[in-house]
Amino acid sequence: VVTLVESGGDSVQTGGSLKLSCVVSGYTYSNYCLGWFRQAPGKEREGVAGIDSHGATTYTDSAKGRFSISQDNASQDNAKMTVYLQMNSLKPEDTAMYYCAADQGSYCIRWFLQHPSNYNGQGTQVTVSS
Repeated sequence: VVTLVESGGDSVQTGGSLKLSCVVSGYTYSNYCLGWFRQAPGKEREGVAGIDSHGATTYTDSAKGRFSISQDNASQDNAKMTVYLQMNSLKPEDTAMYYCAADQGSYCIRWFLQHPSNYNGQGTQVTVSS
């Protein structure tokens, strides 16, 4: 069973920072992408950042220069991994529910942020006040 559990969401003021974490368990694909999506009230879900099994990363334009994605593999068979999203210089428009996601494929980094993922977490709320 694949599980994704997010944590780290909070309420911060404009310009503040947060680090989101997602523990991914039971995901044993050798070629994979992990990442973050977000959805604000009344808006469509959008991809924020992704990282693949080789360490390649991708970001939506609004996240470039402010957010940084990284991963930590606790076991060599990928049975347990953690993906992080460091968010700096937060803005009110970053307010959303942030979801961890996972998918597989040799070149998934090319399309990961543009397509729904096979596996998703329950979300963690980020609120940025002005």
